[in-house]
Amino acid sequence: MPNGIDVWKFVESFRQARIILTAVELGIFEAIGRGAKTAKFVAEQKECSERGITFLLDALSSFGILKKRAKTYSIEKDLQTALSPFAEDSILPILKHAANMWQKWHHLTQVVKTGRPAVEPNIRNRAKSDTLAFIGAMHAIGTGLAGSIVRDCKVIDKAKRILDIGGASGTYTIAFLKKYKNLSATIFDLPDVIPLAKGRIEKAGLNDRVNFCEGDFEFDDLPCGYDAALLFAIIHQNSREENRILFKKVFDALTPHGILLLRDHVMNKDRTSPRLGAVFAINMLVATNGGGTYTFDEIKDDLASADFSGIKMIRKGDYMDCIIKACKK
Repeated sequence: MPNGIDVWKFVESFRQARIILTAVELGIFEAIGRGAKTAKFVAEQKECSERGITFLLDALSSFGILKKRAKTYSIEKDLQTALSPFAEDSILPILKHAANMWQKWHHLTQVVKTGRPAVEPNIRNRAKSDTLAFIGAMHAIGTGLAGSIVRDCKVIDKAKRILDIGGASGTYTIAFLKKYKNLSATIFDLPDVIPLAKGRIEKAGLNDRVNFCEGDFEFDDLPCGYDAALLFAIIHQNSREENRILFKKVFDALTPHGILLLRDHVMNKDRTSPRLGAVFAINMLVATNGGGTYTFDEIKDDLASADFSGIKMIRKGDYMDCIIKACKK
């Protein structure tokens, strides 16, 4: 291949991805569970053709996801927890969310031509199953990042009250509260998300330190009186104009000298790295009307427009784990 780049490897990978996502959409891993099942059994359980299921299971076995013995298939031992719907650290929600995103990415050629999503974004009216998949995916991703992120956010170690904006199921709230025993929190999110957060907070034994506030930060004001605020994995879904409005709301929610911690992809000046950030910008192209990934200078300018100062990047990373700190004057 020219310049030593094997472009075909990038293109051909869609086949493996589609096989796994189809297995997820059909509930294949739930059907197999922790035992060994025949293709006939799985086909009957999922009301599919035995021929189709056999080909699918054989392909998954070739990947090392399943193990085939004679005519039975089982999930590889080291993947059983990851592919269990009942495990706390299951990756099934991430895979289900990816399957949902596939439907949007299918229209990428049209989206690039028009600059608009082929399907109008419906984050506020999406199906319950899609909400569960999205929030579950955010929790699964956050679980692996939360510990190191909290360690790098010592700038809020004196805070007493923290506002987690778009806090989903409370993954980061839980991590901060476990680190700082004198800290209390409010999770602000959409009405259909708050019950998921309440369940996760109750399971963590933190009910007495967490309040919940239903709302939509696009239309509603934020509750006020907080020493610190988290805006984690939010700004990429907005245009810069929308972020400027949101930053002003966050500014007003903070007490004097309050601190905003912002987590997201932060791109270099030519927007080609981190690579995951460049790819994620495409995700926002197909899924939102104005979202994207932004450079530090862009984020800094937008924060400054809301009167924030002391704006610094306190953590760099390739996995949407950059952290920017901003202070209320």
